Amino acid sequence: MSRNGKTTILLAEDDQNDVMLIKRAFSKSRIVNPIVCVENGEDAVAYLRGDGQYAERQQHPLPFMLLLDLKLPRLSGHEVLQWLRGQPLLKRLPVVVLTSSREPVDINRAYELGANSYLVKPVVFEEFAALMRQLQVYWLMLSEQPDIS
Repeated sequence: MSRNGKTTILLAEDDQNDVMLIKRAFSKSRIVNPIVCVENGEDAVAYLRGDGQYAERQQHPLPFMLLLDLKLPRLSGHEVLQWLRGQPLLKRLPVVVLTSSREPVDINRAYELGANSYLVKPVVFEEFAALMRQLQVYWLMLSEQPDIS
C-alpha cells in the first residue's frame, strides 16, 4: 500500500496471458494492491483522464502507479507515455514500463518520454514473481510517491 493512501495500480497490457501472470505473481508475492487492467492505449488514456466508462472516480480511482506495456493496440505504450507526461495534473504519475522488448531504441525512447523504470518481463514464472517482489519493495514500500491529485 502506498503511504499517501492511494493503492490502485493501473496495468496497461493487451496480452491476457501476461495479465494472468502479473496478477498471479502479485498474489504469490503478497502484493494486495488492486490492479485495474486496460487492454489498449486508448483505454489507458481514457482511464487516466476519467473519461467515458471511467468517469466515476469512486469506481475507477486514479492510480498511484502505471505498469505499461509498450506493444499496445490503438495507442502504443510510447504514445501513452508521451500523452501522460504532457498532462499537468498527471505528469508525475510513476510509470514502470513492463514489456518484452530489450531493444535499445525502445528502452531509450521510454526513458526520453519520462518512464521512471524499464523492466523486461521474464519468461520463467519464478523469475517473474521475484521481479514483482522487487517492484513491491521499491515502488510500493521504499519510494515516496508524488501527489497527483
